[in-house]
Amino acid sequence: MTLTDLIAPAAIIPALKVNGKKQALQELAARAAELTGQSERAILEILLQREKLGSTAVGNGIAIPHGKLPKLGRLFGLFARLERPIDFEALDSQPVDLIFLLLAPEAAGADHLKALARVARMLRDPEVARKLRESSDTDALYAVLAMPQSSAA
Repeated sequence: MTLTDLIAPAAIIPALKVNGKKQALQELAARAAELTGQSERAILEILLQREKLGSTAVGNGIAIPHGKLPKLGRLFGLFARLERPIDFEALDSQPVDLIFLLLAPEAAGADHLKALARVARMLRDPEVARKLRESSDTDALYAVLAMPQSSAA
């Protein structure tokens, strides 16, 4: 499985304008609802519940909000590059400017964790993060996310 199995060009937001974490999650939930046919409210609720357990900001300006939805048919990813960084309550206190939303069917089990690990591994690569920050349009961002990961990653 590559990240292109999780994300389509339509699920990339090249310059999301938000003022904070909650607004970011609302915007991502709205776009995810459009693309998956799921309830925007249900998606947002799941994301907010997950954030209550602890921030999904993984450091270095990256957040991976995620959750499971009962009616979702398959793993779904959405990527947003923020127009300007926001506070996401990250452990390293760095503001977040790259967000990868991951939604999984409730029965996904290990596939959800594998996808989460793959996304985290890819975004933690300083070279990938740099390229994502330098890319300003959907096609360029998709090309970076579609790159095969080196075996060292």
